[in-house]
Amino acid sequence: MSARRQRCAVLVSCAVAGCISAAGPAYAADPGWNGRYQIVTYASDKMGTSLAARQAEPDFSATYTLVTDCSSGLCIATVVDGPAPSNPTIPQPIRYTWDGARWQYSYNWQWDCFLGDGAPRVYAPARSRVFYAPDDTGSLFGTWHTEILSGPCRGTVTMPVAAYPV
Repeated sequence: MSARRQRCAVLVSCAVAGCISAAGPAYAADPGWNGRYQIVTYASDKMGTSLAARQAEPDFSATYTLVTDCSSGLCIATVVDGPAPSNPTIPQPIRYTWDGARWQYSYNWQWDCFLGDGAPRVYAPARSRVFYAPDDTGSLFGTWHTEILSGPCRGTVTMPVAAYPV
């Protein structure tokens, strides 16, 4: 396992166990998240109580452009370019809010529960929280935690995530 993946795995463990912070420096003086980033979701390292957490899935990534605006006194990094999510129920545009130590985004959507090839799709209400903490290399590491509220995939799914400048 690479050092980057190990760092992400530690952050997932902390998200599940309730650690206060596994992030590097907070960078409170300069919280801007600007530019192009390769955002990776390490789905192959997911964990949780949901049936979906036990299903094999490859990692996935895409390149996004983010722009930060702090003019309101609250810093918000907005995804302004990149591919649309494969699930159309994820609210757009994605806007991360700076909490003094990390970027976070919380949203409600419909989880697409995979029940096998040929089985009908089952959608269920879900709540997700995504966190990215910057490190001293300019990369960000964190977790994507989802609570699936009903249906056959009811439970939690937590995956490590990372964002690398490109």
